[in-house]
Amino acid sequence: MAVKRGGLGKGLDSLIPDHKPKANTSKDKVSEQASGKEKTTMPASGEQKVKITKVEPNRTQPRKNFDEDSLIELADSIRQFGVLQPLLVQKKGDYYEIIAGERRWRAAKMAGLKEIPVIIREYSHQEMVEIALIENIQRENLNPIEEAQAFKRLLEEFQLKQDEVAERVSKSRTAVTNSMRLLKLDEKVQQMIIDDMISTGHARALLAIEDKEQQYILANKIFDEKLSVRETEKLVKDLKKPKKEKRKRIPAMTLFIGIWKRK
Repeated sequence: MAVKRGGLGKGLDSLIPDHKPKANTSKDKVSEQASGKEKTTMPASGEQKVKITKVEPNRTQPRKNFDEDSLIELADSIRQFGVLQPLLVQKKGDYYEIIAGERRWRAAKMAGLKEIPVIIREYSHQEMVEIALIENIQRENLNPIEEAQAFKRLLEEFQLKQDEVAERVSKSRTAVTNSMRLLKLDEKVQQMIIDDMISTGHARALLAIEDKEQQYILANKIFDEKLSVRETEKLVKDLKKPKKEKRKRIPAMTLFIGIWKRK
């Protein structure tokens, strides 16, 4: 059964109420520097404050890893200037589930805030999952493996084509395809990408190796020897060269005896 996707065709911007940007004040600059990716905006109509203890993360959140140093920086900014962009949430019984803005929520908790600004919207489960995926991809919040998994979910759970996924997240179809290829790597190699032990450039080179155990061995060699992407590509190319069978050299004396016996 096809999933209804009405209203989601233009990506995240079509899902969140329009915000009028503030003048480029020092507050804006500090907040942008502290958050890394967060945008600074004016409060939107319909915004309200709720107790931070009544807000919970989205269980379908594609992002699993949050950089601790980045959160500390954002928390410092929030202590000084507050949360400048409200969270997008949905009412769930006696609590609010985050649709977009978990990073701000985590930093606000670290900053000791008792209340946090939110905009309450109603979405189906499918829409909520798609919004969470698109938000994280568009704002570059995901590591390469999380991003690849997010693309895969958009394709499989929402029955989208690769060009539709590319349009939603403002990336080329080639970028989406190359990202998803990373999921073909050995899981231990994928974890090394998540841990920044090897780059996506290294990982793409390893895709030419079919044996997953060999992928992992080479990934460790890349890390241990600090190989560049070009060096990795050459290493993989050399490994894939067909091995020439060495011709067995017959000792001259053996050859002479063989000829003598035939006489």
